[in-house]
Amino acid sequence: MTPELENLKSKLRGVWTAGDFSQIAKAYTESAAEFVKRLNVGPGTSFLDVACGDGNMAIPAAQLGATVTGMDLAPEMVRQATERAKAAGVEGQFAEGDAEALQYDDNSFDVVASMFGAMFAPRPELVASELLRVCKPGGRIAMANWTPAGFVGQMFKILARYQPQPVGVQPGTLWGVEAHLVSLFGDTASTIRVTRRYFNFRYRSASHFIEVFRAWYGPVLKAFAALPADKAIALEREITALLESMNQGDAGSLVVPSEFLEAVITRA
Repeated sequence: MTPELENLKSKLRGVWTAGDFSQIAKAYTESAAEFVKRLNVGPGTSFLDVACGDGNMAIPAAQLGATVTGMDLAPEMVRQATERAKAAGVEGQFAEGDAEALQYDDNSFDVVASMFGAMFAPRPELVASELLRVCKPGGRIAMANWTPAGFVGQMFKILARYQPQPVGVQPGTLWGVEAHLVSLFGDTASTIRVTRRYFNFRYRSASHFIEVFRAWYGPVLKAFAALPADKAIALEREITALLESMNQGDAGSLVVPSEFLEAVITRA
């Protein structure tokens, strides 16, 4: 890697290892299990969870009988995934790794999956190439990616206005655009199936959401920590306004749907 790229990847690792993503990911547990069920995995399925977090997709896949492997940029997530699998009574091999340089052999897995994870690596062409490389011919790449227009996509647009963005790095939410997936996988896929779905963020209020994300979610934690007090107040106001504008909860509650694109790419 060039020194510039090495520096960028170091900064990204710092973002995603800040806080404790498991405190956020536990809200995704049910959605991840439902996604895995829709993939019809079972005994005999070799399953790789890329950017696995604390195992939200890997563990339900193992519970359905799949042979599971998981990797993540953050060592703490690898540790938590290993402990969660053990507590659930299932087996899984979890290791630290990089979605742009997967440590697995060619044609190793029937299903290569990622939920709100691989989309944040800085070089999408390399990620797509690696996902394809380790997937068996006829196997599937399954991803859940936030869309630019959804709540999370809009929140990242706000964050980008308050902190310098790496030059030449595209927003990760482009993975939630069908045309972008076609540009990445179209030449090497026999089918690309996409479905728009929604995840509901449920908190007591906008201030409760910000409190949780500011404490545990790396990109939000880092953004606030880097800002002087006046800018931090302005950022909080913008996120609060976004949350309140999209809130579908009753009085005294916050329910904010966030659109994501569920994509299943079958390798030719």
